[in-house]
Order: sequence, then C-alpha cells, then structure tokens
Amino acid sequence: MKRLIGILFLLLSLSALGQDKEKPLVQFSGVVYNADSVKMIVPYVTVTNLSQKKSVVISNYNGYFSFVAHEQDSVQFTAIGYAPVTVVLPQNISSKSYTAKVMLKPQITNLPMVRVFPWATTDEFRKDFVNAKIADDDLEIARKNISRASIVAMTNTLPRDGQEISTANSQQQHTNIVNSHSITNPLLNPLAWGSLIKSITDGGGK
Repeated sequence: MKRLIGILFLLLSLSALGQDKEKPLVQFSGVVYNADSVKMIVPYVTVTNLSQKKSVVISNYNGYFSFVAHEQDSVQFTAIGYAPVTVVLPQNISSKSYTAKVMLKPQITNLPMVRVFPWATTDEFRKDFVNAKIADDDLEIARKNISRASIVAMTNTLPRDGQEISTANSQQQHTNIVNSHSITNPLLNPLAWGSLIKSITDGGGK
C-alpha cells in the first residue's frame, strides 16, 4: 500500500513537472503607476511570481521591471502604502513577450491610537501621583481674583477707563474749589509789601 501511494505521488509530481515544462516562457515587462495619477510612477515595487516558488524581483527607480515567466503565471505587485495587485499572464502569447501597465491604488491604513506616558515604570507614576499638586477649583480661583492683593495689583497695572478719568477730574475740581478760600494774594498783604520794600532798600533787589 505504501509503495502504491509512493508511485501515485511520483506520477503526480512528474505530471505537474511536465505541465510546467509545457508552459512557454514569456518575457514579462512593464511599468508600475499610481492608479490615482497615471503620470505618477511607483518606484521599487516588489514583484513576486506566485506560480514559480515565489521568485521575487524589484522594479527600478522609474517603476520599470522585466523578467522571464511562464504563461498563466500569477504575478503579485506590492509596495508600502499601496494595495497589492495580482496579474495573471495570458495564454498563447505569440510574440513570446508580454508588456503590462500595472496600476497600484494608494491604501491608507488607520493604526490604533497609542498613548505615550512619561513614566517608565509604575513606581515613577506612583511617586509623581503622590507628589502632584492639585489644581485650584473654580471657587478657589474666584477667591484669589477678588482678594485685596489681586485688586491692588490690578489697580496699579491696569489703565483707567473713561469713567474713572472723568470721576478723578471731578474730584480734583471739587478739591480745588473747596481749598480756594485759603489761597491769598501776596500783593494784598501789607506785611509782604513791607518785606519787599525792606529787601529793595537793603539791595536784595539788585
């Protein structure tokens, strides 16, 4: 029984090998383009012949490739940022050469969100958490804003508005009017005249 299975396996292998040899060779050439823009070439594309033990070639900087394959071979084109494309070579190629324009469509891959933390270990996180300074809540912020120190600081730094300037001018005018009765004209004071005449006589007016 084992011999029979071995003989069948050998026959199948020879049959498959014979079929591979029967497929004519073809010079497969072409250029790889971006499917969204025909004028944009995709360079250094990996070209894998899936039918021939996954033999691999790389297209050049201009996206050009050329290698020997068999008719009906499945050839896959892959590149980073593009969806893979598989091209099956046709059968009964009379010219023994096949040229193709391969179009790769850009593919956007959304990666899961990654959060980066500044702590290398849980001990560092625990230490920073224990020593963390809790931020003030809204009530404490309001208390600081209406404290005497804050109001004085704002008074000294913030400019006055129009109403404050008008009020200050009115207060100054009222003060001048109230104190105007205490201001005397020195020319109406006899003592001042006497001092002036004495100063002139003594030569102080020279």
